[in-house]
Amino acid sequence: MAYRVAVVGASGAVGRELLKVLAERNFPVTEVIALASPRSTGQNVSFGEKTVLKIRNLETFDFTGVDIALFSPGAAVSAIHAPRAAAQGCVVIDNTSQFRMEPDVPLVVPEVNPHHLARFRKRGIIANPNCSTIQMVVALKPLHDVAKIKRVVVSTYQSVSGAGKEGMDELFNQTKGSFVHDMPTIEQFTKPIAFNVIPHIDGFMDDGSTKEEWKMSVETRKILDPDIQVFATCVRVPVFIGHAEAISVEFENPITVAQALAALKKAPGISVFDKREDGGYITPLDAAGDDDVFISRLRKDPTVPHGLAFWCVSDNLRKGAALNAVQIAEELHKQGLLAKKVA
Repeated sequence: MAYRVAVVGASGAVGRELLKVLAERNFPVTEVIALASPRSTGQNVSFGEKTVLKIRNLETFDFTGVDIALFSPGAAVSAIHAPRAAAQGCVVIDNTSQFRMEPDVPLVVPEVNPHHLARFRKRGIIANPNCSTIQMVVALKPLHDVAKIKRVVVSTYQSVSGAGKEGMDELFNQTKGSFVHDMPTIEQFTKPIAFNVIPHIDGFMDDGSTKEEWKMSVETRKILDPDIQVFATCVRVPVFIGHAEAISVEFENPITVAQALAALKKAPGISVFDKREDGGYITPLDAAGDDDVFISRLRKDPTVPHGLAFWCVSDNLRKGAALNAVQIAEELHKQGLLAKKVA
């Protein structure tokens, strides 16, 4: 069984990563179609080591006969074209924020809530969570199963690739410019990002939180447990790829460091690298290009009755976006929820 797969937003950083991950994981395809805006139409993108695809125009593309569409073109574009693709019989896996909190659209991380996938049939759309939420809930799930989580306080250190290729270009150009005394050009961020950190991702809300912080809270409850309280502070840092998070968790029931380590080590999609010595932890540079969520610096938090704290790192372009989307497609295939096509 193999499928016709469309990658929407194929010219962007996540779109290119989607094509790369599909090829690396040998997802069963009869055809892969690269789609993007009219200004990218005609450009070439790679699928695997030997195949070059020519980007087609999303605005005029007919999704009839396409089995799966992996969307990452921006929320405004998904709002228009994802329902159109779903109406033409295509299963849409959308990486934007557009549909995440709609009650009839499942929000899925396969290691955490694969059972939610069956709910996609009403709309034909499955939402990929926010990158910072994905890695956190992968880490929280095995701990929640052991001792039930009450509250999470998290500070994120998010790379510029979370803002797309343009964010990466801005960091590169500002860094280069600093050595020749060029004034930094600020376009993607609110302050210079080179040699700086910015406690502001997405727009501000009425309570002073940013929308990125709100996403981590509401998405965690939708994916994992509606009773979990989450307080987030989200920070952009001058790193190209890889998000890091400092997470403190309060549990309803007692849990030891040893119990937590045992649960994390046997959980899917997690690698524990925790040595209490110089360099005995994972950084974003270490995690770039890897599929796992890495856990380091696990320790007891003595400020609450049942508390643990740890450091969590993942490649935001892979597990935080492209890999999770492809894993959703793999899980649909495994559960027999996709229309079957014979290669």
